[in-house]
Amino acid sequence: MGVFRVLYIDMNSFFASVEQQLDPRLRGRPVAITAVDAHSGACVAASYEAKAYGVRTGTRVQDARRLCPHIIFLSSRHRLYVRFNLAVADVLDRHAELTHIRSVDEFQLALSGPARELDGAAELVARLKRAVASEVGACLRFSAGIGPNHLLAKIAGKHEKPNGFRWLSPDNLPGAIAHLALDDLPGISRAMKDRLYRAGVYDVETLCRLDPRHARLIWRSVEGERFVRLLQGMDIPLLPSLRGGFGNSKVLAPEFRAPRQAYRVGRWLVETATARLRREGFVATRFSLSIGFPEGGGWSRAMSCASSQDTALFLRLHRALWRVLWRAGPPATVAIVSVHLGNVGRLEERAGDLFAPLAPADRTRGEQVAVAVDHINHRFGPGAITYGITAPHPGFFERG
Repeated sequence: MGVFRVLYIDMNSFFASVEQQLDPRLRGRPVAITAVDAHSGACVAASYEAKAYGVRTGTRVQDARRLCPHIIFLSSRHRLYVRFNLAVADVLDRHAELTHIRSVDEFQLALSGPARELDGAAELVARLKRAVASEVGACLRFSAGIGPNHLLAKIAGKHEKPNGFRWLSPDNLPGAIAHLALDDLPGISRAMKDRLYRAGVYDVETLCRLDPRHARLIWRSVEGERFVRLLQGMDIPLLPSLRGGFGNSKVLAPEFRAPRQAYRVGRWLVETATARLRREGFVATRFSLSIGFPEGGGWSRAMSCASSQDTALFLRLHRALWRVLWRAGPPATVAIVSVHLGNVGRLEERAGDLFAPLAPADRTRGEQVAVAVDHINHRFGPGAITYGITAPHPGFFERG
C-alpha cells in the first residue's frame, strides 16, 4: 500500500486569475485586487504578472503603482470568488474524494487506490489540472502537494508555484524542507518561533528530528507533539474544531478611520457577529473589543456578562469599552476594529434563572426580539432593521 494519503491543492493567484478568466483583456497583464477600492488601501491578491514586479499580498496601492506603473487595480468581489471556489470544488469532487474546503482557494482531498503511489498521484493531479482548466477556466491553475498526512501535503502544495506538483514523505525528509525557515511552516507563528529558539530549535531540520514529547513541553500543549509527529510522517487525522467564539474584524478604509465612524463600524460588526451566534444556536459570556492604530500598536479590552445571545446587550458592552478607550485618550484615527464573542456554549445547555424567571434553554425577551429582527433582515435584506446608527463597511477584509 502506498505512503501517500492526502492531496492538497492551492489555487494560484486565485482572485486575480478569476478576474482574468472573466475578462480576456486582463490576461497576460499585471492585475492587483484591492481590499476596498482601486485608489487606497492594500492589495489582497496579485497576478503572477504583477508579482514579477514585486507586488505581493499586502503591498500598498501606492507602492504597487510605483513598482508597476501599468498595473491594473480591481476592487475585490468576494462573492464571485466564492462561486468559483464552489465550481472548482465540484470538479475536484467528481474526480477524487474532496474531504475539506480549507479556504476560498485551498482544498484537501483523500488519496486511494493507485493514487496512493507517486505515479498514480501524479496522474491524478494532471487529470485534475486538465478538468479545472476545461470546466472552470483555463486561467485557473493550482499547485498540488501530496503527503502521508495533511500537514506535509500542505507544505508540499505551497512548495512550488505556480502550477507545481511536489511530494513529501519520510523518504525525502527532512532534506526536502530543510531550506525553509521555521515560520514558513503552517502553524508556526512569530511567537512560537521565538519559543522554539529559546528551546534551542533554530531550523526545520532540528524540528523534524525533535522528540515529540519535547515538542509537547515547548508548545505547552499536546498540539506540539501532534505537529512534530505529523512532520515526521505519521498519519494523524484532523481533529474536529471546537467553536471558540464568534468574531468580526475590519481593516478600515480611509473614510471610516475617524473614531466616530470606526465606532459605528464596530456596532455593525457586533450586529453581524451576534446574528451568527444566534443562527448557530450559541450564547456567549465574554465580549472583547480590539482597536488597531495606523502608526502601529493597538488597544484591547474585554468584559464578562451573563450567558446571552442578545444583540442589545453586546452593543451596550461595546459602548462601555469605547468609553474606557476614550478616557484613556481618544485616538486621532483608527485602522482596525475587531469584536469577539467568547466563552461560548450551546443555548440548549444554558441553565435557567429562578429570579428572572427564565427556564433552561429559553430565550430572554431581548433575545426573542433579536430573533425577530433576524427573521425580518433575512426576508427583506441585511440592514432592513438595525439597532441604531451603524456604518456597514464595504471591502474584502472581514473575518468571522
